[in-house]
Amino acid sequence: MTSPQPTIIAATEKIAVEAPADAAERWGRYDWRLIPGTPRPPHLNMALDEVLTLRVGAGLRQPTIRVWKWDRRAIVLGRFQSVRNEVDEEVAAGEDITITRRISGGGAMFIEPEGAITWSIHAPEEIVAGLTFPESYAFFDGFIVDALRGLGVDAWYAPLNDVTSRGGKLGGAAQARRGGAVLHHTTMAYAMNTSLMARVLRIGREKLSDKGVASAEKRVSAIQAQTDLSRDDLIDALFSHFGARYRLTPDELTADELAEAERLVDDRFSTRPWVYFLP
Repeated sequence: MTSPQPTIIAATEKIAVEAPADAAERWGRYDWRLIPGTPRPPHLNMALDEVLTLRVGAGLRQPTIRVWKWDRRAIVLGRFQSVRNEVDEEVAAGEDITITRRISGGGAMFIEPEGAITWSIHAPEEIVAGLTFPESYAFFDGFIVDALRGLGVDAWYAPLNDVTSRGGKLGGAAQARRGGAVLHHTTMAYAMNTSLMARVLRIGREKLSDKGVASAEKRVSAIQAQTDLSRDDLIDALFSHFGARYRLTPDELTADELAEAERLVDDRFSTRPWVYFLP
């Protein structure tokens, strides 16, 4: 039996928006820290984004790249999306899929721990000074596009927030700016459970609410189809590419950062008023 597919539109043409000419100089201003992935609950991953962004903005932490791992399946909503528009809650409950909401905009993501590659960049806002929003997205995802191309994946940036290929969208990004810092996070599909994704996300279905920003309908392509690398080896290759060009030091969360994020989970990110900010 053929698995059902989301109703999606293919991106078939490259869009002429490139990373800024001074991208290397912008990255090279800073001593970057790399926090490797540790499996964490979805709400905690959301809270850590806020904690690290504000700490970088306050000068309490060096500019940081954090690789995410997940301890369960999740749907991650953009800040201004309606749960009813994006999620079939009956399916999500039956499949034990956590619904969570991030602090940045953009569309909904379906996450399976071994299928998603997610990372956040936490940087001083000055790093994107003088760039338009499309240029800032192209800047932050430029090294990933270069790394993928080096691995034989025909990837490019498509405004406003996609890493794409001839086969379709490989990943999407979102941003938030606050406290003197910019948060840019990207999720790419290493492998895809298209059957479950089509059941739990309402892509292509009738809109149920007049509230909230709807996710765009696009063809999504798994990177696994374009590389022989395992998920972990691909992650290592992507950030080794960055580390070969800029100052990148292995790091870890401090006990204080983790404790602050856990408090935010209890106080906000796991609460119904936050998750159902737009019902």
